[in-house]
Amino acid sequence: MNFFDKLNQNILTTQSLLFVGLDPNPEMMPTHYKSEDIIAGLWEWLQFIISETSDFVCAYKPTLGFYEALGIPGLELLDKTLAAIPAHIPIILDAKHSDLNTSNIFARTVFTKWQVDAITLSPYIGQDHVVPFLVYPDKAVFILCCTSNPGAESLQQYPTNESPLYLQVVKESKTWGTPEQLGLEVGTTNSEVLALIRAVAPERIIMARSIWSEEPNLKQILEAGLNTNGDGLLIPVPQDMLANPQLAQEIQSLRAEINQIKTEIIHENSTCSVWFPDVCLLNQHPQQDLILQLYDIDCIMFGNFVQASGSVFPYYIDLRKIISNPQVFNQVLSAYEEILKNLYFDRLAGIPYGSLPTATGLALRLNCPMIFPRKEVKAHGTRKVIEGNFHPGETVVVIDDILISGKSVMEGAGKLESAGLNVNDIVVFIDHGQGVKDRLQQNGYRGHAVLTLSEITNTLYQAGRINDEQLLAFTENYDSTNG
Repeated sequence: MNFFDKLNQNILTTQSLLFVGLDPNPEMMPTHYKSEDIIAGLWEWLQFIISETSDFVCAYKPTLGFYEALGIPGLELLDKTLAAIPAHIPIILDAKHSDLNTSNIFARTVFTKWQVDAITLSPYIGQDHVVPFLVYPDKAVFILCCTSNPGAESLQQYPTNESPLYLQVVKESKTWGTPEQLGLEVGTTNSEVLALIRAVAPERIIMARSIWSEEPNLKQILEAGLNTNGDGLLIPVPQDMLANPQLAQEIQSLRAEINQIKTEIIHENSTCSVWFPDVCLLNQHPQQDLILQLYDIDCIMFGNFVQASGSVFPYYIDLRKIISNPQVFNQVLSAYEEILKNLYFDRLAGIPYGSLPTATGLALRLNCPMIFPRKEVKAHGTRKVIEGNFHPGETVVVIDDILISGKSVMEGAGKLESAGLNVNDIVVFIDHGQGVKDRLQQNGYRGHAVLTLSEITNTLYQAGRINDEQLLAFTENYDSTNG
């Protein structure tokens, strides 16, 4: 399970956006924990914090600097603290790491030895510094883009208040990693700053900091930081609250207040946005509006995205956002339907997990029964390979989202055929090219795609959504991967 799935699962379980800083700061330690052995006192305090908060927070954030300041005993304390955190709760190591020369070995230490789930990094060395951390597919990074320190304002607001440096950091860092790899750390007491960052990065998780430095307007902070789905924002537990002997009750009260405000905001904003075209091309693609919408809602992004293999691609596609936009989802279903109406089949089969919402929508539209091959066979119950009702000998059309290598969709088709079903056609939304349709044909399947990656890129370029440099980067990558 990757970091963001682990985080979202814990948010759902605890119904909490709160995270706790596990910082052994002797100056903040409650008096009754103080003794001649400062490490022992800090350890007792940290254990108390974890035991009081583990049911009510979504993540823990130990700050490496506090442990380093205590020397070797402090690093030993960090090891004990990490081990004391329940395994299901994500750990974000607040390191603000900024040394390029040690990035590889440090990433290996924090992610493989210490087993933390995410880390905070400084952005100013650029993507080269971040890459060693992004090659761990189940881990994540948070890029520091803004701090609340008054002394930093002259740098962060440079060159103008309308185009400040901290927003440029947000824009640039979005091209370094996917939303599943990279979030943003924002230290501010100003809800307007948070709103500007959210507008530039609507798809990113924001870890808020320093909001309690002044008396906050919690509703304004949540309105500014939550995304359109009412999530995507992590709120820190106030540091002074951690000295309260009634910590569990205090956190539950704060959680309830946040959830009530969040519910109000979602209710106030419970409308679907409507997209309208803003370009008119003479030789426009039949799916031009759909392509532009996919780009505008960040389903298609251009930049330098690090893959699990360590290679860098000049684009990233994430179709999971489609289900949150009814207007786009409806158009996607219509595009699939245009292909399906010319095919013969008895049932639809979606490939887990990305295409299941699409297959479900098509089954409802076409009034056609749906099944799906399980990704993993259950170790209990009936141990079915195929979910849903079917009869051997029926013909099934397979629905998937993206065709890259063809491996997963052919594995799914093979499971269906092993149950006595016939598979002739495979329909996808995007075909990456790379001769995958030919490989499908060699294995006895006809491949159909709503769009190809080159069609998408050419349309975006003609519409002015991407520039010459982005088109060239895509073309070079596409030509090299297509031999």
